[in-house]
Amino acid sequence: MAVATSGIPAARRPGIPGTVRLLAARAPTHIRSTAERLSGSLLTAAGLGLVISQAITHFWQRPRPFAAHPHDTILLVAPSHEPSFPSDHAVAAFAIAFGVAFVGRRMGAAFLAGATLIAVTRVIAGLHYPGDILGGAAIGLLSAALVFSLGGDYLAPVVRVASRITDPLVTPAWRAADRAKDRRRGRAAS
Repeated sequence: MAVATSGIPAARRPGIPGTVRLLAARAPTHIRSTAERLSGSLLTAAGLGLVISQAITHFWQRPRPFAAHPHDTILLVAPSHEPSFPSDHAVAAFAIAFGVAFVGRRMGAAFLAGATLIAVTRVIAGLHYPGDILGGAAIGLLSAALVFSLGGDYLAPVVRVASRITDPLVTPAWRAADRAKDRRRGRAAS
């Protein structure tokens, strides 16, 4: 099996669920497989949270601040006409952040800070009320807790299958990137 210049065997190039492999290319095998399961768990938590969020919007149609208070709101971005509660951005960001926090406290704190920044900007932009954000954060926490408590090792086979499907789709791009890198290094060495 040919080994690419990046240290990742060409046959093991990451697809969408396995992109973490690229970031952990030089890590031991057990760390790489853990990172793949983590990425699958985070995507599952965010997806579950968004499904819950969409179910709630079918029952609770709360208008967005710019629609409910057109003269009191300065809209900073393009408007969305979906219901305000809960914030899908907050759901996904907090599901991922809480998932990371379940694995590591320091990195989790950084991700939670990023999720909070996303959430606050949604309020400042006039797209959500603070309660929409709190509801989204609660749904994110719930979905991450469900995935991490019930998911366990059940996601590992799913991640393996998804990687087998997506890896062949992106392998040509990785090979082209390796060839370009080799050409650049060849010019730099001469």
